[in-house]
Parts: sequence; structure tokens; C-alpha cells
Amino acid sequence: MAERVVLLDLYASMFGMRARVALAEKGVEYEYREEDLRNKSQLLLEMNPVHKKIPVLIHNGKPVCESSIIVQYIDEVWNEKSPLLPSHPYERVQARFWADYIDKKVYDAGRRIWFTKWEEREAGKKEFLETLKQLESQLGDKPFFGGDTFGFVDVALIPFSCWFHTYETCGEFSIEENCPKLIRWVKRCMERESVSKSLEDPNKVYDFVLAIQKKLGHK
Repeated sequence: MAERVVLLDLYASMFGMRARVALAEKGVEYEYREEDLRNKSQLLLEMNPVHKKIPVLIHNGKPVCESSIIVQYIDEVWNEKSPLLPSHPYERVQARFWADYIDKKVYDAGRRIWFTKWEEREAGKKEFLETLKQLESQLGDKPFFGGDTFGFVDVALIPFSCWFHTYETCGEFSIEENCPKLIRWVKRCMERESVSKSLEDPNKVYDFVLAIQKKLGHK
């Protein structure tokens, strides 16, 4: 019986993009289903009854939720191609640590830049840049976070890059001026077809944010 893979997602979601990049890296064919988070589908509510959030990977009818867990699942199930997680236990746990750091720090600080008003926006910008500088320090002079090969931490962080235009425009700053090595890493990642074809157009992300700001009365 042929495998059936479905991804419940939202086009602008950096978390959904992680799953898209990982599936592309492994060459997995799947059905993409766009969700309207203001009117969630019955399938989404059934497949993720706990959090009721995207992304959800449905593999032969069984759901896998939370983006980092989805990427790990993809890596383990479709293991014929190069692994995303390192084979050594210590290196593997370090990769999970930095992915967790990205989850806890980058999203929240970035959201404060575009979602909140001026004073909190400035605090968010400061935290966001500090977080990126920490990640840039971890990257060092390596091509990718795990060394010479594109891997788990790269998958965790690269989707945020298509939000950089939004953060910079809303926060009135330049990421490249503050973190030039990180921007070179972004360009290196974008040379991979799995990344360039999986990430959303930054202008579409910005339009998505503008629509939310308009509804909230924020500018």
C-alpha cells in the first residue's frame, strides 16, 4: 500500500515551513492543505485536539504534531537520505538544545516587533538581535550549524529568514548590519532547492502581517 502523507499548514507559518523543508530534503511527496486559523477544519481539530494548531503531519492517517517533533519524525521515518540529526548522542542533544532555543527565543522576540506597540516593540527588537547574535556566535565560521552539512538546527531556523523583511520593516533596523555571518548563512541555505522552494515569499509574509495589524489597529 502506498504511503499517504498530508501536511496541514498555513503558508506564512515558519513552523510549517520547517516540515516543508524537511519533507523536501527527504524527497517525500505529500498533499499540502492550507488551513484558515479563524475557521479551523474539522480534520485539524481531530488530528490535533490538544493544541488545535498547525502544522500537523498526517502519515497514513496518524497525526504528528509540533514542528520540531515533526522534523525529527521525518528524519527517522525517511532515513534512506542524509540524516538531519547527527549520529553522535552528544551532538544530537546539542542540536535539539539549539532548536529549542530558537523555539523559545526567536519567535517571541520577533512577534513583539510586529505585533505590539512602540515601547514593547523596541524591547522586542533588542531581544531579537541579542538572540540572533547568540545564534551567529554558535554558527561561527561553519557553513551550517552542524558543520559542513545542512541539518536539524538549520531546518529549525531558516524559515524565520523569510520573516526578516517584516521584522526589519516594522522595527526599522537591518539584520545584516548586526549579523552579517547569519545573512551569509541564509544565502547559503537558499542555494538548496529544498529551502528555496519551501519558504514563502517575504513580501507575502509582510502582507500577511499588515492584514493582521490592520485588524488589530496597530501600526
